Amino acid sequence: MLDVALVGTGGMMPMPDRFLSSMIMRLNGRLLLVDCGEGTQVSLKKIGWGFKAIDAIVFTHYHADHISGLVGMLLAIANSGREEKIKLIGPKGLKFAADGLLRIAQELPFEIEYIELEENMHLNVIGLDIDFVPAVHSVNCLSYSFSLRRRGKFDAEKAKALNIPKKMWSVIQKQGVLEYNGEKYTADMVMGNERKGIKIAYCTDSRPFDELINLACKADLFICEGMYGENEKKNKAIENKHMLFSEAAMVALRAGVKELWLTHFSPSLSEPESFLDNASKIFANTVVGYDGMNKTIYFGN
Repeated sequence: MLDVALVGTGGMMPMPDRFLSSMIMRLNGRLLLVDCGEGTQVSLKKIGWGFKAIDAIVFTHYHADHISGLVGMLLAIANSGREEKIKLIGPKGLKFAADGLLRIAQELPFEIEYIELEENMHLNVIGLDIDFVPAVHSVNCLSYSFSLRRRGKFDAEKAKALNIPKKMWSVIQKQGVLEYNGEKYTADMVMGNERKGIKIAYCTDSRPFDELINLACKADLFICEGMYGENEKKNKAIENKHMLFSEAAMVALRAGVKELWLTHFSPSLSEPESFLDNASKIFANTVVGYDGMNKTIYFGN
């Protein structure tokens, strides 16, 4: 299972009841944060998942509403007692942006590893496979998918065919490798085909684009920006390279996802719920996100 929560759902500037757009995932007690605008640590504190287990922060891009909270977040993590290395991950320019911010936090008790993503790069962080594609925004920006793979079931017939004693079956399943009678066996030799895992796709600050449909394809959850609720604001969305509720819903429909959470609302959108119909009439399983909204996604859901 995989836990996911919206840390904040606002775009451009924090509001009294809406912090800046951010998302966090929890797998086996480890945490991965996506984006870190001003005050992210305040909203994360309300969720209550803690700071010490944050192993990585992934950035979509480096506009202030997505990275200006980095210093406060790292200091909060430091105050939690963490000393293990933390990964910062994002498009090119990450170290340049972070170095400027971290001039006021130069005595952190942990090492920072910078990973600037390039085409065809593959990452696995906290057990999640990370894929990404360039988004369509005014600066270099990435959209992501996070996948939890699920291996196949143990195949007793394969184990018998290899003459592996039954008492050794649990060893190879748990440890992934077994040495017996001078032979080495690996788990893939005794497992069936990989089963469907869990997939979350995440996109903010972008116009709709074809690669996003492929990235989000069959996702259990698609978290997507809905900067503007009104269809009449399409020209503004095009000009500022953002999405309408209806456009996010169309991406969800074409990608065949199970559920859509809308986020990254304009400060002028004081009641996003009032525009839900503009999305749900296109993609029925659409939810207007709010700060702290969370769910647990199970295998097979």
